Amino acid sequence: MKKLLIAAVLLLSVSFVSAQLNFGIKAGYNSSLGMNNIGSVTTGDYNLNSVKSEMSNGFHAGVFARLGFNKVYFQPELLYAMGKKDYTVSFQDASNQTVSYDKHVSISTVDVPLLLGYKLLDLKIVNLRVFAGPKLRFNAGSTLDFKNLTGGGFSTSDLQQDVKKAQLGLEGGFGVDVLMLALDFRYNLIGDMYQTKLKDLTIDKIPASTFVISLGWKIF
Repeated sequence: MKKLLIAAVLLLSVSFVSAQLNFGIKAGYNSSLGMNNIGSVTTGDYNLNSVKSEMSNGFHAGVFARLGFNKVYFQPELLYAMGKKDYTVSFQDASNQTVSYDKHVSISTVDVPLLLGYKLLDLKIVNLRVFAGPKLRFNAGSTLDFKNLTGGGFSTSDLQQDVKKAQLGLEGGFGVDVLMLALDFRYNLIGDMYQTKLKDLTIDKIPASTFVISLGWKIF
């Protein structure tokens, strides 16, 4: 048993020594556009103007490391993400009266993707890869703001912010490396982090599953 354990430790040590380690910085664009939004275009509930508004300001920046074992690699990242989303909420209250208000969401999070990837094409100058893995998201000061409420027997001060401290999701996509540059196209599946409540009743929530594009530079 001891010999087997020693052999496993030696094999793991050799693997890490022979592995290729990269470290770099990256930045990119976060959309607030998700698959549900795109799917509703065909029903008429969502139009191209709505899609355009979803492609709003969103940005992320941070660092990443990549530990490669031939065509397989592990890539942890530490990113700060920010963005905004403005939209109008409408619903029917208990007396069937239409209530509506404008909602502004200011997004500020720390994201930690832990990705396992595979190189489909591995050349000296360029490679093509796919990847997927869990993504941790932590609130870093996100806020909700409500204005222009009409209908209903309450005011905007009665609306409650419900921003979760943390969420766990999945992220996957594909990427292209050219020399020291790394371009990624991703889609993340993550729970609703931002909700509005009225007397503990959830009125609306924002789907956080969105498209992400990023460009990284391998410092070494």
